[in-house]
Amino acid sequence: MKKIILGTIIIGFIIACSSSSSGGSGGTTDNYDRSALLVNLADNIIIPAFQDLETELSALTEAKNNFVATPNQANLEALRASWLTAYTAWQYVEMFNIGEAETVLYGFQMNIYPTNIDDISANINSGSYDLTHPNNNDAVGFPAVDYMIYGLADNDTDILTFYQSENYTSYLSDLIDQMKSLTSSVLTNWNSSYRNTFVSQTGNTATSSLNKFTNDFIYYFEKGLRANKFGIPAGVFSTDPLPETVEALYAKAFSKDLALEALSAVEAVFYGDAFSGSGSGESFESYLISLDRADLVTEITTKFEDAREKIEALDDSFYDQINTDNTKMTEAYDALQLLVVSFKVDMLQAFDISVDYLDADGD
Repeated sequence: MKKIILGTIIIGFIIACSSSSSGGSGGTTDNYDRSALLVNLADNIIIPAFQDLETELSALTEAKNNFVATPNQANLEALRASWLTAYTAWQYVEMFNIGEAETVLYGFQMNIYPTNIDDISANINSGSYDLTHPNNNDAVGFPAVDYMIYGLADNDTDILTFYQSENYTSYLSDLIDQMKSLTSSVLTNWNSSYRNTFVSQTGNTATSSLNKFTNDFIYYFEKGLRANKFGIPAGVFSTDPLPETVEALYAKAFSKDLALEALSAVEAVFYGDAFSGSGSGESFESYLISLDRADLVTEITTKFEDAREKIEALDDSFYDQINTDNTKMTEAYDALQLLVVSFKVDMLQAFDISVDYLDADGD
């Protein structure tokens, strides 16, 4: 009798352990070639996107040098155009918070908004600052440049007057040089060693490349796109709307374009579309199909289309949209939230990957 009881306990223990290793906890395997997915991500999406951003930041640096040397209207307009092109390129790399980008807190030094104009003014007035210090995260990057080339005054004539001061030209120059330097460093790391590390970690554990990347992808979508670009400005997490927290606040007219580019970047990763050219490779989509979850792919595709339709209906300036009809902003947010559920619940369960971050709500 004791042997029967003991045997029952052992069998129950084995079943319990087996159950605890599945259901999204990671560690299980399937027949999908994760290596092919990682190679496509690294070689056809991530590295080319960083290369493009570095190229555009080089052009921005050149435009900045011309403006600093001769701060006139023509050079200001050229600088603004280069800034927007580089900012657009940034939307395609912001989600890649892995490798050196994670180590150096790259995203925090490139796109924290709203920028803090008090910190910027203090830095300019002192003429002495460490732009890499965490206290300056909200005084650097694309949002800080936005303020420096659009927000110093209400008209271009007065903006140009500020650049008669060496402190202003130096700060603008240092901002853009740092962005270029950081990007070059992250790209060099991908090309020199991290690419091979990334594609070689093909397992299904909390520290495996695909598990970490998938979590970063979803976190970016939930926090960087859904919350930062829509939810926070629309007042989803606060008593009242906060239009002054929109992306590209001072330029005014580009917040919708940047959001649409960010959505396109997310779609490209999901479908495995190459950054350059029209080809595609292994992806979240193909992984789901291999797991007989074509139904989820169809659902996500429909939600992508609905979200894009809601965003395209908005004003070019989210600041103006919030102040005139905030309901449309919250509708766009709601459409993006439906995708969060598909990614964070359904897709992660299909891949048997656990969420590795705290909920992005409550900002």
